Amino acid sequence: MGRVEAICVSVKKGEKKSPRPLARLVANHGIEGDAHAGPWHRQVSLLAAEDIEAMRRRALPDLKSGDFAENLVVSGLDIGALGLGSRLQVGAEVDLTVTQLGKACHHRCAIYYQTGDCIMPRLGLFARVLRGGTVSVGDTAVVLQTVPRKKLQAVILSLSDSCARGETNDRAGPAVEQLLESCLQAHVYASERIPEDRDKIAARLRHYSNWHSVDIVLVVGGTGFSPRHVLPEAETAVMDWPTAHLDDSLQCLSRKMTPMALFRRGTSAIRNGTLIVGLPGLERGSVQDVRTFLPSFAHVVAKLRSNPSDFTSTSGELPA
Repeated sequence: MGRVEAICVSVKKGEKKSPRPLARLVANHGIEGDAHAGPWHRQVSLLAAEDIEAMRRRALPDLKSGDFAENLVVSGLDIGALGLGSRLQVGAEVDLTVTQLGKACHHRCAIYYQTGDCIMPRLGLFARVLRGGTVSVGDTAVVLQTVPRKKLQAVILSLSDSCARGETNDRAGPAVEQLLESCLQAHVYASERIPEDRDKIAARLRHYSNWHSVDIVLVVGGTGFSPRHVLPEAETAVMDWPTAHLDDSLQCLSRKMTPMALFRRGTSAIRNGTLIVGLPGLERGSVQDVRTFLPSFAHVVAKLRSNPSDFTSTSGELPA
C-alpha cells in the first residue's frame, strides 16, 4: 500500500505546480482547477516520491513537489511496473486508469539544463479519472489492477461507416482482439469503430502512436478500391517509416486464399515506434493476416522498444 505525499496544481500549462493539502478530482476531467484537466487522456500526472528524492540527493537539494509539473506524488508503489490500463485507487473514492507512460519532451525544462536529466519523460505516469472524489495528503494509494508494462500493447481500429453508426456488427475486430489475447497474451488497450474518413483515421493513428506507448495498431478494413477505402492514404500521411516487405508478404498470402486479393491496397508502417498494419475488412482475411506475423511479432516489438528515440517523430503534434 502506498501513500499520497503531495498534491500539486497549476492554473497555467508550462509552469511548475504548487502543493495543496487536498484537491477534488472530477470523473473524466481531472483535478478541479488544474490547467491540465479536461476531456482528454492526460488528466492527472503521477511521479514516485522515491524518484523525486533520488533527483534531490543527486543534484537538486532544493527540489520541491510540483517542480516537474506532476499532480500526485506517491510513495510505496512500484509505478514503474504499471502498464497501460492499470488502475489505482487514491484515497477512499478516486479511481484512476493509466493512459500514458512518460511523454516526449519537445522543450527542455530548467531542471534538464541544470542536471542533464528530467524524470517526468522517463518515469512519469498519466491517467484518466474513472471515478472522482476528494484526495488529501496522507491518503492511501493502492494498485487495483496491474497490467504489466512488459505486456504487448495493442489497439484495434475497425473502419466501417455502418459499424460506426451502430447499424451493423463488427465481426473482424473482435476476432483479431481474441487472437492477440490468446496467442500473444497481449493487452488490447482500446478497440474502436470509426467511419471511413481519411482525416479521422489519420487523427486516431497519430493519437495512439504519439501519446499512448502502444506497440501495434491493427486497422481492419479500408483497403479496397471503393472511394471510401482510404486507409492507405491515411497511413501514408502519418508514417515515419514504411514496411514494404510486410505488405508484400501479406499480399502474397491473401492471393493464395482468394483472387480478390489483387484488389487489396494494404499498407503498413511505423510511427513513433508503433507498428501500424492494415488488415482486410472480412473476419477470415484479417485473422489469417495476423496469424502470419504472430511468430515474429515479439521480436519486432523488442526491436521497436529497444530505442524508441530511433523511431520518434519530431513533428511535435498535439494530441487529438
